[in-house]
Amino acid sequence: MSVALASNIDINSIRKDFPILDQKVNGKPLIYFDNAATTQKPKSVIEALSEYYSSYNANIHRGLHTLAEKATTAFEDTRKVFQKFINANEVEEVIFTKGTTDSINLVANAYGRKFLEKGDEIVITAMEHHSNIVPWQMIAEEKGAVLKIIPVNKKGEISLDDVKATVNKNTKIVSVVYASNSLGTVNPVKEIAKIAHDHDAVMLVDGAQASSHCIVDVQDLDCDFYATSGHKMYGPTGCGILYGKRAILEEMNPYQGGGEMINNVSFEKTTYNDIPYKFEAGTPNIADVVALKKAAEYINNIGKDNIMAHEKALTAHAHERLSEIPGINFYGTADDKVSVVSFTIDNVHPYDAGLMLDAKGIAVRTGHHCTQPLMEHFGIDGTIRASFSVYNTIDEIDFFVDSLKDIVAKFS
Repeated sequence: MSVALASNIDINSIRKDFPILDQKVNGKPLIYFDNAATTQKPKSVIEALSEYYSSYNANIHRGLHTLAEKATTAFEDTRKVFQKFINANEVEEVIFTKGTTDSINLVANAYGRKFLEKGDEIVITAMEHHSNIVPWQMIAEEKGAVLKIIPVNKKGEISLDDVKATVNKNTKIVSVVYASNSLGTVNPVKEIAKIAHDHDAVMLVDGAQASSHCIVDVQDLDCDFYATSGHKMYGPTGCGILYGKRAILEEMNPYQGGGEMINNVSFEKTTYNDIPYKFEAGTPNIADVVALKKAAEYINNIGKDNIMAHEKALTAHAHERLSEIPGINFYGTADDKVSVVSFTIDNVHPYDAGLMLDAKGIAVRTGHHCTQPLMEHFGIDGTIRASFSVYNTIDEIDFFVDSLKDIVAKFS
């Protein structure tokens, strides 16, 4: 029998909202613990996609006919929902992108290319996803800037003292993950933003993992940019947002050229559109952006506080039960973390464990999780990562742990 861990959550009702969960994998009921890679989608999101394509498929912003106006309204309604979802000061500060990776690349190119100079410093942490490392390496190489790294301790945390020691008068950009996809660690991004601003640097927050697990208030965080992906918060793949403060966005050059991002085009000169459209060249991912609104509304309807309480209890139970396994090594034991449990087991390769769990219908992620420098820091090739969401249950965790015990026994 499934157990609801937050009093305001009806877990059985929630699970019915996700059609994909009602299936068997390799003859076993699906247990989906790969939510840090991508979350499953509720019926409201799936139906919104279908409705757009079957009822009002049309290009937006440039048409006066009924379908175009309906599509434009639906598209822009999502922007309004996300302004409130992250508490942006203005709706124009919400830019639609392909996701977090695209958003970070936009900032690296549109801000970094214009404002970085030789010898300037970009600061990130040792726990960053590759998408918050590689774009900065590329722009640093191009501009002659220097990439500085804030270290991570044994618990998978960063120290504000280390932040203060790393950020200095040469720092121009600080880019930090809100919640680590590999460790689950929630970083003190508000405090880091203040340190960055004290040195006249801008602050970008990678919110890919945080947006469905943490309260997000960009005005309270006082970050200059906030990037997130729809597919990690019950929305479609290939869409997300970039938040940026108006004053900074208006100073930046466009990231890409084409339709929509222009005001007037001639062969002699092109003038650019206002924000946010200046950064939304070409026909956007209309259907997925429309459906993304339903994902935000789904989270709001359940309540972030309820989701967080449920996931916190699941994570605590998983840590307790997994600790029963001999030879287990946890990575990411920060006091403040989201619902990610990352570990290795002595004498059991993560890939072997992943395949054997899949045979039992259990989906986990194994490998370096696009955080190779972090894995190198811990002296490992990768981990087994179980990541939980609002539709997961105590019973699933218990079956998962019992299955791991069987696997460990075969290797002993």
